[in-house]
Order: sequence, then C-alpha cells, then structure tokens
Amino acid sequence: MGGRAYFPRQTTHKILNMIGACSAQLSYDQNNCTSNEIGQGTRYSCKSTKDSCRTFLVYRANKHLNTISEVSKLFNTNSDEVLLKNNLTPLSLFDELKQGKEVLIPVNCTCSGGYFQASLSYKVLNNTTYSEIACGVFEGLLKHLTLAEENISQGNKPEAGSELRVPLMCACPDSYNFTRSMKVKYLVTYPLILGDDPDKLSEKFGISTEEFYAVNSLNPFSTVYPDTVVFVPIKDGPIRIHDIPDSPSPPPGFLSTNPVVTTEESTQSSNLYIAGSVIGFFLLITLLASGLYMKRIRKSDDVHSISQTNSLTLWSPTRSSHISTQTGKNSTTWCLSPDLLVGIKYYLLNYSMEELQKATNNFSEENKIGHNRGREGDFVYKGSVNDHEVMIKRMRLEDTQQVIDLHSKINHINIVNLLGVCYVGKSNKDPWSYLVFELPKNGCLRDCLSDPCNPINWYKRTQIAFDIATCLYYLHCCSFPSYAHMNISSRNIFITANWRGKLADVGRALAASVTLTPTKRNSVEIPKGLVAPEYLLHGLVSEKVDIFAFGVVLLELISGRDNFDGKPIKDSLGFLLGEASEGGCFEGLRSFMDPNLKDYSLPEALCLSFLAKDCVADDPLHRPSMDDIMKVLAKMV
Repeated sequence: MGGRAYFPRQTTHKILNMIGACSAQLSYDQNNCTSNEIGQGTRYSCKSTKDSCRTFLVYRANKHLNTISEVSKLFNTNSDEVLLKNNLTPLSLFDELKQGKEVLIPVNCTCSGGYFQASLSYKVLNNTTYSEIACGVFEGLLKHLTLAEENISQGNKPEAGSELRVPLMCACPDSYNFTRSMKVKYLVTYPLILGDDPDKLSEKFGISTEEFYAVNSLNPFSTVYPDTVVFVPIKDGPIRIHDIPDSPSPPPGFLSTNPVVTTEESTQSSNLYIAGSVIGFFLLITLLASGLYMKRIRKSDDVHSISQTNSLTLWSPTRSSHISTQTGKNSTTWCLSPDLLVGIKYYLLNYSMEELQKATNNFSEENKIGHNRGREGDFVYKGSVNDHEVMIKRMRLEDTQQVIDLHSKINHINIVNLLGVCYVGKSNKDPWSYLVFELPKNGCLRDCLSDPCNPINWYKRTQIAFDIATCLYYLHCCSFPSYAHMNISSRNIFITANWRGKLADVGRALAASVTLTPTKRNSVEIPKGLVAPEYLLHGLVSEKVDIFAFGVVLLELISGRDNFDGKPIKDSLGFLLGEASEGGCFEGLRSFMDPNLKDYSLPEALCLSFLAKDCVADDPLHRPSMDDIMKVLAKMV
C-alpha cells in the first residue's frame, strides 16, 4: 500500500453509523471544573425519571483517600462490589494504593430534575469552598457551579458539618441512538488529567478512537483538556482499565562526580586541556566550512548549465548589501563568508536584461502568468532559459533586498527555488529589478485542479497537502524568527513533474506576531474570500492566518472548486453539521467532492473535511496548529 492509510469496508460502515447524520447528543465541555462558564456538556439532559442505569465512574487514589475502604465510603458504595469490579481480593480492602491509581466506582445513574446524575451526600469536614470539594475531593466528576446550584440553600460557602447533595456526572446509553448502533452497555465517566488523550484512553479501555469520538461529539482534530470530563463507551464484558506504562524518564542533565582536591598544578593542566579543546573545535569548524565551500562550488557547476554566461551574485544573510562580480565563461571570483558559523554566502545568478527579454518574448502578455503580491506594477512572467522553465517576477528595487535576504535564510525542498536576479536600474527613474525562480513542470495547483482532462488522483492530492503542511511547519516552527507566509492559495502552490507540492512567494513572508498598519495591510494582496477574519479587522500577522488559508486549500483539493458556488466558506461546510439532505453528512460530502475524482477514500475525505472545517474557524484559538495538522496528514501519505 506504500504506507497509505486505507480503511476496510466494515470500518467505513462503522464510521457511517457513528458519525453519519452527525447525531451524537453528548457534547464534550472544554471548560474545566473551576470554570465559571456553562457549556453544553456541563450536565446531560434526560427525558423521564424512568431513565436510569447502573454505570461506573473513575476515581484516582490520592494522599487523602488511598485505600479501597476510604474511596468506597466517599461514594457511599459497597466496598465488596468495588473490590470485585477492580479485580481485587478482600484482603486488598485496606492496602495502600499507589497515588494516581484509577479505581472503577459502580454507581446508580438516575434522571432527576431533568438531568442524569449519580446522587450521593457528602459531609463537609471543615470550612471550604464548592470548588475545593467538586474539583479537589471529587476530582472534577462534577463542576463547582453544579455543586453550588444543587446546594443553593447553603450560601456561597458550605460550612463545616453541613451535608451537601453531590450530583456526579453520568449518562445512560439507552437514551442515545448512536450508542445503540454501537451496542454500548456502559458510558463510563472519566475525568481527564494532564497527559490523557483519545489514543491513550482507547488503549487503556480497549476501545476504538472512532467510538470515543462519536460518543463525545468530537473528531480526530478536536482538543481535549485536563480537568474536564469525557465518556468512555464500553460494550458487553467485564470492564478493565489496562495499565499503560509511563514514558521513560529523561536522562539527568548532569552526571554525578566524586569530589576532588584541586591543586594549582591540576588547575594549570586543566586549563591547557580546555585551551586545546577550544582550538581543536575551531579547527574542526574551519575544516567543515571548507568542505561545505568546496561542495558549493561543485554544485554551482550544475547551476551554470542554465546560463553559462551569467554573472554570479553572492549574498550574505548577515549583510544587507550584495556583491556582484562580472565574469566571463571560464572565470569566477568566489569569496568565503567571514562568519564560519553562518556558512557559505548565498549565491544567485546575475541575469542580463537581454536574456530575460528573450526568455519572455519581450515580456509579452502571453507570457504573463499573474500579478505579484505587493505594489502596483509587480508582475510575474513565465519564460525559458536554456530549455529550463522559469518564473520571472518584476518588483521594486527596495523590495528585492527583502526577498533575497529571506531566501538566504531558509532552505526547504517544498519551497520554490530562487535562481537569480537582474538589476535594471538603481535610480528613481528606473526602480525595477527582476527575480528569477524555478517554474515546476505542472504549473500552479489551481490550474491542475481546473483541468478535467488530466485530474489529480486522491493520493497525489493528499501528498500535495502534506508537502505544503510540511513547508508551513518549517516556516512556523523551525525558522527564527518564525514567519507567516500570509498569501497561501492554490495559485501560489506549484506542482513538480512527480506531483509534489512547492510553495511560492515565500520571500514576502512576514515575521509572525506583528500588526500591519492599514496602509501596509492594503499593500499585501490576498485573494478575496481566503482571508482570516482577524487579519481583515486588525491586520494581525500570525501563523493562524496561514492555517485559515491552508484550510481553504484543503477544501479546493477535496472539491476542485475555487469559489464554492459563491457561498461563504462556512456555508459550504454545512453538510458536516448535519444540514445535508436525506443522506446525512456523508451524502453531502459525496456531492461536495470533485466530480473529476473517480476513486478516493471516503473516510480520508471526511477526515480532511473536518480538518478544513477546524482550520477555517473564525476564532484563531480554535484552529489547529501546523503540528496538529502534520500529525493528521502524516497518516494518509
């Protein structure tokens, strides 16, 4: 299969049953126990007092309650049953449990006051707060607001000796249609702590992550938080909490040593060793730099195959000026960057104006392929130099320096390469310059998606999405400072001969976490409809703006469209919210898919649709990070 993630047919039907029609009624509440916000999942509604069931809660042993006897008393339940459900013998009743040991607590879940709850009483031992009881004593198995609401007669703070009514969170599976289709017998109330995630819970309880997502109205791109509560669906059979081994501790940052007596002689010897090590280190760096330099010279021979008569421009990432050396066919002047730790200077071919005019048929309209992002008069042309396809961008002289400087600092396989430069003039009368980039063979992604005669198959589309995500991860997380591209679109993504994606216009990327003035904001051209709301309103530059635009690109890869029938992006995703016709969200997805796609993975398409939906969320805090996106896409390629 080449490493791709394929789903068997029965798994597809399972996902259809669980997520199809998008009908899950239990909602995960991301507000923690101490929050004053009331979410949809704070309490779970029930219809009749006849709705009741026997179910379980998970409680963790702590320094105050560390035996089965003490835990059973807290929950007013029979300790023998607790021992039985946790596969323990009666001799273990008073044995001290390891702190954090998870204990299954059997409870009766009933419908009271319109809500499911496992009711018990708790005697307050000393003056405390509702938050300390709900989030401390009961470890977040109910919200402090719920506890205060149930005991409103006690005032703002319960006094020592008072008796509180404690409605713990629970739910009965028979009240939910989706649990019947999965044949769920128990919905176990599980309080999350730091380090818990869906994969870990699935392994711990022996369930599938798809079932966990379906029950809690989550999807593979949702985030769960500590000090919140989720439900674990359990089918027939005994419930077992499997111990998951902790990750090995990291090695210590230092090694212990035996104390030694320091003498003047040993100190002098030690200094000599240190001096020798430092000199050896710098000699090693010099050798490495020289090796890289020679490798760079050899690599330049390939570049000269494009244009042997061109000049060569050397660019130092630590300087703002360039060095141009006019050369003949067989003579080239090289110089080594004085900063060995930075490395070899960035080199560019220096094209003549005559070469570019010949390559573009004198910059004819037929060779114009777009308007460059930036100021008025910036254009992009395609051309051919020595049978190599190139893109030639005309821009103002003062902007050229920024583009070259940024390209000298970044190096990634999924970024369109900058090959050379042509300086036309250096005066206000003639302020233009030209940058020459590689032009990948298959052109831009938008043109590829618009070609019904040669459609891109599903595998290639997921690979292209992964390539661009990898590039954005590099800009967001591996560059210093981190950069936001600010112009992600299918027209700025180019496709190579072997159908890999490359991102163009990277030289205009902006340092993240800055705010553009309205004047500068208007100078950055972004296609209408692809703009994150916070950028339009406030001019905020951040990685989240790129993620919004990446979500739009995902939708184009799925649907093949670039205008979404004139609808706002959110409206085009209504099928994910159950707003489709009779067939539910999967039927809506099928109608949304690119009609040129003859063979694709429906579960993967659903996965990408949910990912795109999260990427184009109005609130940037609700969008995933590029790290999250990479984890999802890596499972498809």
